[in-house]
This record gives sequence, structure tokens and C-alpha cells, in this order.
Amino acid sequence: MALFSSKATFVEDLVKVDRKLRALFDERIRACGLTLAHARLLMCLAKQEGSTQAQLAATLEIKQASVGLLVDALVKKGFVTRRAMEGNRRAKGIHLTKSAREEAEAIRDFASAVRERVLHDVDERDLMTAMRVLREVARNLGAVS
Repeated sequence: MALFSSKATFVEDLVKVDRKLRALFDERIRACGLTLAHARLLMCLAKQEGSTQAQLAATLEIKQASVGLLVDALVKKGFVTRRAMEGNRRAKGIHLTKSAREEAEAIRDFASAVRERVLHDVDERDLMTAMRVLREVARNLGAVS
């Protein structure tokens, strides 16, 4: 019975931490007129500029149609552009505008500060153990879905 209790508590704690982190980031992102999904796409493009919608969908683990809607919204906000790709004029690469690069940098700085603050007292060995456990959980989730 104790084993079930610790597993239940772990999942509950994981959900609470996720909810708190999302709320913190959502508040910061909303101030810029973005959603968390928009910010994730911007951060992905900051690392992989020129990616196609299909590539972005695979990286973000969401449907390509959803990426299309996010890109459309970011085009309207002036954060991204679609450009024909060299060698394949039908494929479009998604590129950040100057203002989007600045916003991505601000988001990256904010995320870094949050990581430092929430993990400042966590021992490196404990952090490595937690990462190993989370990877196992993620692998097990993949087998369930």
C-alpha cells in the first residue's frame, strides 16, 4: 500500500509543479500578447530557424495543422515569416523577425532566471536522479499512449 501511496504522491506533486510553472510562464507570456503555445514555437524557431511546419510539429510533438494555426497567428503579429526553401519552392521555411528574436531572447532570459531560482537549493546528484526518473516516466507514458 505504501508503494501505491508514494507513486500517487509523486504524480500529484509532478502535476502541481507543472501547473505552477505553466502559470508563471503563462503570466509572463501573456504580457507580451502571446500564448504559451506561441512562445514554445518561438523558442523552437530560435533554435531551428527555417524549419518547415512538419519539422516544427515533430519537434513540438503537436499536429501539423496546429502548427499551421500558430504560425498564422505569429505571422499576423509580425513575429514570423514564411519563405520558400532553396531547392524546394513548395516547402516553406518559418523564420523569426527581428522583434521575435528579441522576444525569444527575453523569454530565454526569463526561463533561465526561473530555473536558477526554483533549483538553487537542489543538490546536483538529486537533480540527476530526478532527471533519470522523469525520463523513465516519459518513456513509460510513451508506451501507454
